[in-house]
This record gives sequence, C-alpha cells and structure tokens, in this order.
Amino acid sequence: MKTIPLGQSDLLVTPICLGTMTFGEQVAEQDAHRILDRSLERGVNFIDTAEMYAVPARAETFGATEAIIGNWFARTPGARGKVVLASKVAGPSRGMPWIREGRGMTASDIVASCDASLRRLQTDVIDLYQIHWPERHVPAFGLRYYDPAKETSQTPIHMQLEALAGLVRAGKVRAIGLSNETPYGVHEFVRLAEQHGLPRVASVQNPYCLVNRTWENALDETCHRLQVSLLAYSPLAFGLLTGKFDQSGTTGPDAPQGARMVRYEQVRKQRWGRPEALAAARRYNQLARDHGLSPTQMALAFCYTKWQVASTIIGVTSLAQLDENLDAWGTTLSPELLAAIDAIRWELGDPAL
Repeated sequence: MKTIPLGQSDLLVTPICLGTMTFGEQVAEQDAHRILDRSLERGVNFIDTAEMYAVPARAETFGATEAIIGNWFARTPGARGKVVLASKVAGPSRGMPWIREGRGMTASDIVASCDASLRRLQTDVIDLYQIHWPERHVPAFGLRYYDPAKETSQTPIHMQLEALAGLVRAGKVRAIGLSNETPYGVHEFVRLAEQHGLPRVASVQNPYCLVNRTWENALDETCHRLQVSLLAYSPLAFGLLTGKFDQSGTTGPDAPQGARMVRYEQVRKQRWGRPEALAAARRYNQLARDHGLSPTQMALAFCYTKWQVASTIIGVTSLAQLDENLDAWGTTLSPELLAAIDAIRWELGDPAL
C-alpha cells in the first residue's frame, strides 16, 4: 500500500488504518500487541485511538486503549517511529463524567486531555489530534435533525483552534483533525484557521459504509474543495456487513456471543442496532454473495475504492479478522455491482445514519 497525504498536512498514511477501540474491553493487552505487531508487519503505518476508549465506554476502561498502545511502544523498539499515531479529545461529556465534569469542552480541557493521552501513550507527540465530536450541538450518533433549542456550546471554535495551536507550537501535536462533523463545522474550522493563521484541519473521521453513506450528502464536496481528508470509520457497521448476523439477528442464543452487538446492550440501542440497519445489511450481504464475494470483501472494497475516502479505519478482535480485512485490499467492484449497491441505497436510504 502506498502512503497518501492527509489533507494539506505533511502526514503520510496508509489507506488502511488500524482502529483500536476494542483494545482493553474485547481484546486483552497481549492479544492487542499481537494485532499491532501483525498490522505493522503487513505494512499498515496508521493507528487510531482516543482518550475515551475502550468501547463501550466505562469508567473502569477509560484510557485503557491508549495505555495498551503505550506499553506496545515501550516493548517494541522502533515501533513509534514507524507509525502515524492518531488520538482524540472527547467532546462534551455525553454521560461520561469520568472524562471531565461539566457539559462543555474548554481550551484547558483540550490541553489537559492531550497531556494525559501523551502520558498513557508513552510518547512525546501525537501525529494527528482530533476532536472526537463537536463541542456544539449537532445531529450525530443517530440524531437525524439539527435542533437550535438544544444548543449548549460554551467554547467558540476559534478558542478551540487556539488551544490546538498551542499544542502544535509546543510540539505535542503535529496536525489536527475533526470527527463526527458537519459541513458547517468543517467550513468554520478551515475559515477561522486561514483567517487567523491557526492550524488547518487535515482530516475528518466520520462514519462511512454501505448502510450509512450520509458523507455523500454534501460533506464529500465540502472536504474535496477544502482539501480535507475523510477517515472512514465503521466500514463494517459494527459487524452487520460481515454477514454474521444474517441468520441469527443480534439477539438470542444463535447470535455470535463474542460480538459487540451481542455482548453490549448499549451498542444494540445505537444506530447500528436498528432493525432497519440489519435488514439493509442483509440485502447488501446477499448481493455480495451473488457476485462471488464475501460480505466483508464487498463492504471493505466499497470503502477502499471510493474517491471520497483517504483511509479506512478497520477494527478487529483477532489476527484472523485483521488478515481478512487486509486481504480485501485490491478487491474491485464492477460497474454493475456498484449500480446494484446504489439501487439498494435508493430504496432503503441510510438506516444507520
């Protein structure tokens, strides 16, 4: 895999990124280190984490994922210099007071979170530091509509950028990014950065997969014109697009017991757990089989080959899953298959938005 630049930054990343939110919850530290080793061996140079991980978020596992990665750096000579490391500062609490008190995300919160992440990661610099979700109210995480009455913003975007600029000046961060953002948010961060000589966002990490293509409803044009890269997360829709729930569903004795959707009720209550999302996934999965592909191959190839996507974030719980996801690289989808995919979207929309 060739490396590509993220936005207008000097970061060069592989088009596949190893997501790590399962480390410390579904994946024990020793197994996580094996996955990190294999990922590096197979040429992936891009690792993504966050201060709030592991997922599902709990006070007991807050920061565990970063600590596991930090221990891997400590035990693996030279590894830190071979990877582009991305992490995230959590936005307003969303019911997680163990991250921070209060409802906002102040400039001092950003600095304190970065310093804590650096300690857990056992590194001097985070290559890409992202705002995990906006400080302001946005329609995200399953919300369909923007509602001005729900606005609780306390820290203007300019102040957030100033805090991030301080981290860049201090050498703690190389580039900055956003996550779970909207066209307005991307434009405003870029506009203010250019107006005030502050760091420009390199990337946006948003959901993008067969059952959630909302990125294509304006964000793709926004980021293309502003030269901001998409990091596509949940390309397999929390397992829906692997086919493992096609017969059993996500509950009941026949469902795969190790899967997040089965183990954690709070996950099933989110957008990926909607009956409509599973119904759509089953349609896509059968389409893949009809064209001689596994559901995983088709779902990942869809992201791997889309012009909108700079790097696809894969999340795995085993070496076998890692190899399967990496082996899908190079799979091409015929024009006929892509047209059939679009036809399903036209009929069913984006049920996991």
